Amino acid sequence: MIVAGIGCRTEVTAEALLSLLRLASETAPPEALAVPAFRRGEPGITEAARRLNLPILWVERDQLKGEQGRCVTRSARAEAEIGLSCVAEAAALSAAGPGSRLILPRIAGGGVTCALAESHGA
Repeated sequence: MIVAGIGCRTEVTAEALLSLLRLASETAPPEALAVPAFRRGEPGITEAARRLNLPILWVERDQLKGEQGRCVTRSARAEAEIGLSCVAEAAALSAAGPGSRLILPRIAGGGVTCALAESHGA
C-alpha cells in the first residue's frame, strides 16, 4: 500500500493539498492519506480526501515521534512550532506500517508537505 503523509498549516485549503498530492502522484498514486491527529477537524483535509476518494489514517503524536529517526528531512520551523522536526514523512511511515520505506521524501508547497511511503512487501 502507498500512503501519502501530510503535514500542513492550520486552515489549509483543499486546493493546496490537491495541488501537492497531484505532484506526489507522479511518483506513485496514494491509496490513503496519513494525517496527524492534531489536524483532525481541518476542513481542507477532509475535503481533499473526499475529492480523491481516499481514506484518512489519523496518526497520533507519539506515533509521529516514534518515526522521527527514520525521516530523511527535517524542519526547524516544524520543530519550533509543534515539537516534531518531520511530520509528512513520519505520518507516511507510521501509517504504512513496520518495515515501510519512503518512496518520495518530503516535498512542500502552499503551506503543505507531502511524503510517500510504501508498506513492506507491497
